[in-house]
Amino acid sequence: MTRLRMFRPDPGGRVPKTAMVMAAGLGKRMRPLTATRPKPLVEVAGKALLDHVFDRLRSAGVDRAVVNVHYLADALEAHLANRVKGIEVVVSDERGKLLETGGGIVKARDLIGDDPFLVVNSDNLWIDGPTDAIRILASRWDDATMDALLLLVPLARAHNHPGQGDFHIDAHGRIVSRRKPGRIAPFVYTGVQILSPRLIRDWPDGAFSTNLFWNRAIESGRAFGVVHQGLWFDIGHPGAIRATEAMLADG
Repeated sequence: MTRLRMFRPDPGGRVPKTAMVMAAGLGKRMRPLTATRPKPLVEVAGKALLDHVFDRLRSAGVDRAVVNVHYLADALEAHLANRVKGIEVVVSDERGKLLETGGGIVKARDLIGDDPFLVVNSDNLWIDGPTDAIRILASRWDDATMDALLLLVPLARAHNHPGQGDFHIDAHGRIVSRRKPGRIAPFVYTGVQILSPRLIRDWPDGAFSTNLFWNRAIESGRAFGVVHQGLWFDIGHPGAIRATEAMLADG
C-alpha cells in the first residue's frame, strides 16, 4: 500500500479565481430522470447537483465560473441566470456539438484565461472534511512542478462508484500510472482538479477526453494527486441518489 507523506495546507495558497464547470453531458445513465432535465439539475438532498457545486465554489472563494452547456442547454442557462448568485457565470455554448471533457476545455480556453484554473464536474457530490477540499488543492499547487493536480479519493471510500479505480500515486503524491485493464487502482478521480493552461496545447479536432492532457502530464512527471479528507459520492444512476441521501441523513 502506498504510504503518503502528509503535508500541512498552506493557508496562503491561492485559490484559482476561475473554475470550468463541466455541465454538457447527456446523462444517459441517469434516465429516466434526465429525459426532461439535464443531469446537473437532478436533485440530491433537495438541491440540484449544480447548486451543490456552486456552494463549494463560493465557499472556497472562486470568483468566476465558465459553464459548458449542450443537452437541454436552455434549462441550464435559465437555472444559472435565476439561481446562481455570488459568482460571475460565463456560458461556453456547445449546442452545436458535444465535445467531451477535453474538447470542452479547449472550446472554453479563451474564456478561462491564462492562470491555473479549477475544473469541476457537475455530476458528483462531495462533503468537505476538516479543511475545504478546493483550498487543500490550492495549498498543494506548485506551478513550478505541476501541470495537473487532481483531487482523489481512496477506492474504498468512493461511495456508489462502480469502477475499479483510476490512478496510482507515489509517496509524494505524484501520479505514476493509470489503472491497467483487469487490475485495481487505489485512487479514484473525484471530478475536481487544477490545471495549468500550458497543458492545453496540441489538441485534436473535435471531441476528445481530458485523458489526453492527463497522460501528457503523467509522462512528464507533472501530474499529482491530493487525497480528499471528506466524503465523496458518484451520482451516476438514479439508485445512487437514494443511497447518498440515506448516508447524508445518517450524518
